[in-house]
Amino acid sequence: MSPSSRLPHDDETRALSAVVIFLPFGAGIRVILVRSKTFGYLVSASVRDTKSQRPGDHAADVVVLGAGPAGLVLGNILLDRGIACVVLERAERTQVQARARAGFLAAETVRILERHGLAEGLHKRGQLHSTCEFRTEDGRFRLDYSGLAQGERHTVYPQQHLVADLVTRFLDRGGEIRFGSEAVAVRDADTERPEVAVREADGRPGLWRARYVAGCDGRHGAARRSLPAGTVRHHRDHGVTWLGLLAEAPPSLDAVGYAVHERGFAGHMARTSEVTRYYLQCERGTPADAWSEERIWDELELRMRAREYGPLRRGRVVQRCVVDLESDVLEPLRHGALFLVGDAAGLISPSAAKGANLAVLEAAVLARALIDDLTAQDPEGLDAYSARCLTHIWRAQQFSHWMIGLLHGPTGTDGDSLFHNSLRRSRLTSLRTSRSHQDWFAEQYVGV
Repeated sequence: MSPSSRLPHDDETRALSAVVIFLPFGAGIRVILVRSKTFGYLVSASVRDTKSQRPGDHAADVVVLGAGPAGLVLGNILLDRGIACVVLERAERTQVQARARAGFLAAETVRILERHGLAEGLHKRGQLHSTCEFRTEDGRFRLDYSGLAQGERHTVYPQQHLVADLVTRFLDRGGEIRFGSEAVAVRDADTERPEVAVREADGRPGLWRARYVAGCDGRHGAARRSLPAGTVRHHRDHGVTWLGLLAEAPPSLDAVGYAVHERGFAGHMARTSEVTRYYLQCERGTPADAWSEERIWDELELRMRAREYGPLRRGRVVQRCVVDLESDVLEPLRHGALFLVGDAAGLISPSAAKGANLAVLEAAVLARALIDDLTAQDPEGLDAYSARCLTHIWRAQQFSHWMIGLLHGPTGTDGDSLFHNSLRRSRLTSLRTSRSHQDWFAEQYVGV
């Protein structure tokens, strides 16, 4: 019996109930009992290829590359529905759970996590947030976006905490994460039995066979490296560089702070009651350790106009990174049995806090489609995956591009620079004074 065998005729499937039971039936074989009101139990077998099985060779219905938010949300949803899946992650568990990344979760992201029982940690420790403050040469103004557009808010929950929650839940429910197992290449994605070549933690080569592969391993991972010729890449370098800083300091604002200054942008984003994320625009090519802590805090206070609006709470800078603001989108997001998810699908600048939210959304869309295909032989969701997710990706890219233009202006004094800075100033004035502009901003800012 082939993996795609369908026992009932098309007309008979209308009589099938939604009861699908997975039973182990020997090595390499999965038996599915589907209960039909008319025909009793119908049997379908998913047979994994065991030919040439060697030590280090493994099989699963879905192989997930990467244990970030995308891969872990996908893995948890599939595991709950009885889909045999494995997550391959090149880093060790301690590293995975210590990556300090984005912390602003959109309302739709929270709803997705709630629907799948993945929101317990963020409800216990997350903080609702709905205010941003702009500081410019014309003064400051605040937007409480919970009272604008659809009235939605963010939940502030550091990504490393969310990842730790997702790892724990996946493992507690019997899932398998192969930490220290690096995916090297995806092969035969244009067939029904793709393979993932891996380098195990001890350096030995390994191989995973699957029905589908989910590339959730970022812009430099094996999924992207394995794409066929003809894949379209849309890339834009926005010409802006940020020095990203994580400080052991309580937030200085009860809002996300956006400071527009002639010396460059500065940003303030609370992470917890004791940790704050800051951004400073800097020259391209600036090393992360080029600035002393004193210079960093002095520059932040200058650009955020601390003399007018109050001093910043200083603390030890515990993490630094340099971020070149780029946009990067691949099309399509499906290549046979290989699907791109999260940063592997598209990179977005941090100016609009969309990266992790897109990753969770795409993972949920792909999970639903894989479940429909593997349990009901319904490929419609997989066929629509790329187009559906690209709609959300390009919407987020559009708003991110708009935010970059709002927060950064040319530094020159030539006529073109003066023109663009006047446009930026006019946009900020409109955002401060126009309710319709504020409603649009709120919808885009919280939406995904």
